[in-house]
Amino acid sequence: MSVTARPIPDAPPSALADTVLERITLEYPSAADPGRAVGLRAYMKDVAPFLGMTSPVRRSLSRAVLAGVPRPDEPDCTAVALRCWRLPEREYHYFAVDYLRRYVTHCSSGFLPVVRYLLTAVPWWDTVDLLAAHVVGGLVTADRGLTADMDAWIEDEDRWLVRAALLHQLRYKERTDTDRLFGYCLRQSGHGDFFVRKAVGWCLREYAKTDPDTVRAFVAEHRARLAPL
Repeated sequence: MSVTARPIPDAPPSALADTVLERITLEYPSAADPGRAVGLRAYMKDVAPFLGMTSPVRRSLSRAVLAGVPRPDEPDCTAVALRCWRLPEREYHYFAVDYLRRYVTHCSSGFLPVVRYLLTAVPWWDTVDLLAAHVVGGLVTADRGLTADMDAWIEDEDRWLVRAALLHQLRYKERTDTDRLFGYCLRQSGHGDFFVRKAVGWCLREYAKTDPDTVRAFVAEHRARLAPL
């Protein structure tokens, strides 16, 4: 049964999230670089404002933010992610993505609606791809019943949900459900959006590292449909 039709909850109360948000909203602005922020915002097509930190600086500050903070449970993950996403600067969204990648195993299948919200609120490839491969992929691995949601997402009108459905198996290697992988690719190979078509090519190239002969045969059989990729 699909779980993503459920309404997205408000951020639950979380003392852990209170601590994280108090720290991060002090630490991150201290390293802001307004000049660099302008370039980052332009590179990301104005999806969000930036503070302008480099990735190494951001990761160092994130370690300071999380120093001594206990491991979260699922409500903590929900609260941290949603509250970070409500902040305008993109680096806070990156923190949430990194946090969920680290603690996805602390979350149940009921967390998928939260991830769906993150995929569709302030969406761009920089957050969508990591959420798809590491968080959605992790949740589906833990509960194969969520493949029903992936089957719904691949048909969705939102290009980012389609891209996430394509990419959620990106790290599965030998565990890849090839029927779904190839079926999804055929469904969306002619999609009108650049990011969806590129995701089709990406997931095929990635699985080819595991089973090149099967991918080669699939591409040869469907060359006419896959040629634009």
